[in-house]
Amino acid sequence: MAGTGAKKVREPRKARGPRARSSQYVALLGLQAADPLELVERVRKGLSFSAFAQFQKRSALSTEGVARLVDIPIRTLNRRKAEGRLRSDESDRLVRASRVVGGAIALFEGDVLAALRWLGAPQVALGGRRPIEIAGTDVGAREIEALVGRIEHGIPS
Repeated sequence: MAGTGAKKVREPRKARGPRARSSQYVALLGLQAADPLELVERVRKGLSFSAFAQFQKRSALSTEGVARLVDIPIRTLNRRKAEGRLRSDESDRLVRASRVVGGAIALFEGDVLAALRWLGAPQVALGGRRPIEIAGTDVGAREIEALVGRIEHGIPS
């Protein structure tokens, strides 16, 4: 379509597999690739506030956007920053958010902005909902991950 002025839409491509996706979401938190059971213990103890800050920076989401996604009111977030640590439930929600965003980034081969556009766009397979809107619940996150898996395998949704 040379000369038509039409912009090429970047299509998602296959990720490099589950291990790549796993290390992607852990890296978004600024953590070393960890054994999942080690990560469970870290979440139970509460992640350091720096994991929140690293996720915010690396995902290119606003602080308010991440706080909304992880369901932490801004005043509480400011207290956690002063304390230097998130609580266990907050850490768990942060890891879930990182898994969803990391999966989208892997789907778009590391293109964070393309992943954010996809997360913010209504998806027919999600009943016209935007993935970012439903990612704050476990059920929603699982649906997004399943959709990403179907796209990676070329299964129409």
